[in-house]
Amino acid sequence: MFRPLEPFKELTTLQERINKMFEDVLPSFSLQDSKWLPAVDIYETDGNIQIEVEVPGMNEKDLKVKVEDNTLTISGERKFEKKESKDNYYRIERNYGTFTRSFFLPDNVDKEQIKAKYENGILKVELPKKLEAKPKEIEIAVQK
Repeated sequence: MFRPLEPFKELTTLQERINKMFEDVLPSFSLQDSKWLPAVDIYETDGNIQIEVEVPGMNEKDLKVKVEDNTLTISGERKFEKKESKDNYYRIERNYGTFTRSFFLPDNVDKEQIKAKYENGILKVELPKKLEAKPKEIEIAVQK
């Protein structure tokens, strides 16, 4: 029986497993009304969870970051600006229109301290972790 060659099947399976691992730690969902979805990297440092959203060609005023309950939502719009009316495009591969990405926040995120910064086409959202209360040890004297 002939089986088609699938050289990237193992790589795809590995990518799916990695995606599943991240979804278990910081699940996300995307709304279906988005025209496009920018690429997102999520990683953890000692004191923060970092989200980096690839949105080149946008202006910070076209981006919106908000927290509602335990959900962080990043949305925006990249507008198509035709340079001159006589331009005849043969191909447009860049994505334009609105997008929305939403992420469930873990309980250990300090929502009041979230910061966002747009630089060189990347929106960086810093999610500081809450300081964990260290257990206080009290020694109790044992009496006879």
